[in-house]
Amino acid sequence: MPLTRISLRKGKSPEYCQTLMEQIYLALRETFDVPDEDRFVTISEHGSEHFDFSANYLGIQRTDDLVIIQITANNTRTVEKKRALYAKIVERLVASLGMRPQDVLISIVEVAKENWSFGNGEAQYAPAV
Repeated sequence: MPLTRISLRKGKSPEYCQTLMEQIYLALRETFDVPDEDRFVTISEHGSEHFDFSANYLGIQRTDDLVIIQITANNTRTVEKKRALYAKIVERLVASLGMRPQDVLISIVEVAKENWSFGNGEAQYAPAV
C-alpha cells in the first residue's frame, strides 16, 4: 500500500515515465509515511481516442499533457496529509519534468486495511481472527 495508477496520453519517453513514477513514489514517502520498498506503480498510455477530459473543469486550463494519478491507500490519512501529498507531487513533477501544475490530476481511493493482499493469498494488514 499504496497502489498508484498513472494514466496519460501516448508519446512520452521511457525516461519521462520512469521519472514520473519515481517522483510520485518519493512524494508518497515524504508526506504519506510510506515505508521503503512499498512501491507498486503502473502507467497506462492512451491514444487520444481513449483519453478524454475537460480542458476547463473548475476553471483549471488543462492540456494534452494531463496526467491522471489514482492512488489507492489505507483510509488512515488526515486531510492535511492529503493536501501535503497533492502539493508535493506537483512540486516534484514541475521540478523534474517541467510539468504544468494544471496538468496534474490526483485522486485518492481509500480502502480498509483488510482489503489488501500483498501475496501468498493472505490479508497481511487484516486483524487476526
